Amino acid sequence: MKQIIHGLFGLALLATPFTAPACAQEVKAGDLLITQAWSRATPGGAKVGGGYLTIENKGSAPDRLIGGSADVADKVQVHEMAMNNGVMTMRPLDKGLVIEPGKTVKLAPGGYHLMLLDLKSPLKQGDKLPVTLEFERAGKVSLSLDVQGIGAQGPAGAGPARSPGQ
Repeated sequence: MKQIIHGLFGLALLATPFTAPACAQEVKAGDLLITQAWSRATPGGAKVGGGYLTIENKGSAPDRLIGGSADVADKVQVHEMAMNNGVMTMRPLDKGLVIEPGKTVKLAPGGYHLMLLDLKSPLKQGDKLPVTLEFERAGKVSLSLDVQGIGAQGPAGAGPARSPGQ
């Protein structure tokens, strides 16, 4: 009898779908679909943080991520990290980041990302950080960044993050 119960329990486990922990919500804004929104925890006293997400343009016209805002930071800017002549550089994208129709743009460590400037408090692992993104066509879009550990390379439950140029 004990073996039957163990066998049934094992079958129940096998029949249960194994899924990764739920990561950030999916947000639809006009023709845009925003997924995998996350950030890294920051050490106390840090004045900057990063925000990462994936934006898919399902429409027939381009849109542009211009910037954003968050209560926890004085400014939220769109930045790019790139290798130039063997030197890693980071700069704000003053004209924003274009998301072409039918394309997906990933904001991830080492590439495009949101820069949260002049943090008012540390970002803590496990928190949900509310931000508002601003797009040229889709307008203002509210979502939350899932704050991962300090060294995280991607959102919980996702594979390794990849960014342009990697």
